Amino acid sequence: MTLRDGSHISLWQETAASSIHPSTSSASKVDIIIAGAGITGLSTALMLQKSGKRCMILEAETIGYGTTGGTTAHLNTLLDTPYTTIIKNFGEDNARLVAQGAGQALAHIRENKEQYSIDCGFKNCKAYLFSQDEKQTKELQDIFDACGKVNLNIADESMIPVPVPFDRAMSVDCQGKFHPLRYIQALAEEFVRLGGIILEHMRVTGVTEEEHILNVETAGKIYVCDKLIYATHVPPGINLIHLRYTPLRSYAMAVTLKSDVYPEHLSYDMYDPYHYYRTQEIDGVKYLIVGGEDHKTGDDTNTEAQFSKLEAHIRKYFDVDEITHRWSSQYYDTTDGLPYIGVLPGHSDKFLVATGFGGNGMTYGTLSALVLKSIVFQEENPLIKLFSPSRIKPVAGFKSFVEHNTDVLKEVLSKFFSSDPNTGFADIAPTEGKVIDVDGRKIGIHKDELGSVHAVHAACTHMGCTVAWNQTEQSWDCPCHGARYSTDGKVLNGPADRDLEYVNVEILAEK
Repeated sequence: MTLRDGSHISLWQETAASSIHPSTSSASKVDIIIAGAGITGLSTALMLQKSGKRCMILEAETIGYGTTGGTTAHLNTLLDTPYTTIIKNFGEDNARLVAQGAGQALAHIRENKEQYSIDCGFKNCKAYLFSQDEKQTKELQDIFDACGKVNLNIADESMIPVPVPFDRAMSVDCQGKFHPLRYIQALAEEFVRLGGIILEHMRVTGVTEEEHILNVETAGKIYVCDKLIYATHVPPGINLIHLRYTPLRSYAMAVTLKSDVYPEHLSYDMYDPYHYYRTQEIDGVKYLIVGGEDHKTGDDTNTEAQFSKLEAHIRKYFDVDEITHRWSSQYYDTTDGLPYIGVLPGHSDKFLVATGFGGNGMTYGTLSALVLKSIVFQEENPLIKLFSPSRIKPVAGFKSFVEHNTDVLKEVLSKFFSSDPNTGFADIAPTEGKVIDVDGRKIGIHKDELGSVHAVHAACTHMGCTVAWNQTEQSWDCPCHGARYSTDGKVLNGPADRDLEYVNVEILAEK
């Protein structure tokens, strides 16, 4: 079993090996350092190492600790941002490039699976999108037409894989599914075999740039490289990118069925947020995996209720034998629907980043490796310009972008003002948490299972927004840019790179 950034164990986490072949090199100078050992970092590192660059991965926790360990691992060219939106925002030619790129990413995963004989349960399949009312059916027709314009292999369907009532359905061929942690662990082993270096529990804490090199600081050592790639889902520190995405959380369950009839293909309804369905067989056991109930990170939401709603939805349509796993994970939607892959805004070309994958992390994480390789070796690739993190385009998503960052501004300003004082924490039940006001400072209070009280300053160390308690994952989550912290304030997700400040509970109780 592997670790990840949540209190709930994912299906992948429990069924993956706990370690890989360790790196033995102690080199402090390499060509490229990659921060992050998820699918983006490992795909990129292996590709660059094979192409002649000497690479090192610095991972703050363990391989697959972040979103790769919490994904539902749909491999698709039928993307979360529909091609209707991509065509509207970027034109047909660019939308066609996106579809081609997604196809190249899936082909690359297939090639890796074959070349390295990876036992990750990879299967080719179709993706089905279905409508359930008149409005959705009209939207589905628009999506169908747009998918045809970008040359996806589409078809009208009279049946869908899941026992859910529908009005109309379409399918896209040449999609896929796999076990994400078994896949990236195999990439890690091959990377190390080729001389690559992986250092776990090695968080990047700072970077300084000299004339020809970068000095990458960690808690224990400084490493030197020519380029640094942030494959950390979001880059640390404060950057313009953080004002161009919205952090969201999604919920998933793995169940076994009494009927032993499992849908082979990927399926999606068209609600907002939508539900998504697929099956994975692991070590001879079949699981139905269903996800949905998404919401903005840190919203005042009863996160446990999200699981209840998801379970009710599953039981409505499936004959459930057992719920084996439930977990949640984080992703980031950009303002215009496309990821940011390239030079980090405000930095020299020695700093590269890949982020903003929406719900298509496995596809875009792999595509990032292809784009980043083109950047490193100065190859012609039209996706470099299209995915540039420096693009500024006031498109349809701008309204939601303004609304989100208005909320961010309110959060930043609110830390200077006192709310109604409430310094008592007797009403906090074990395993629960809340933010209280003490002398104008917001304090996050959590009681563990034994009733012991733990306290942290509730100002996110990224930009000072007030964190909110996530009951499901037992974490402090920032609603502004998605940073997450453990109950004792340890960073779980960036862009924060410093822990929350500890508060002495005895002193607090005297207030």
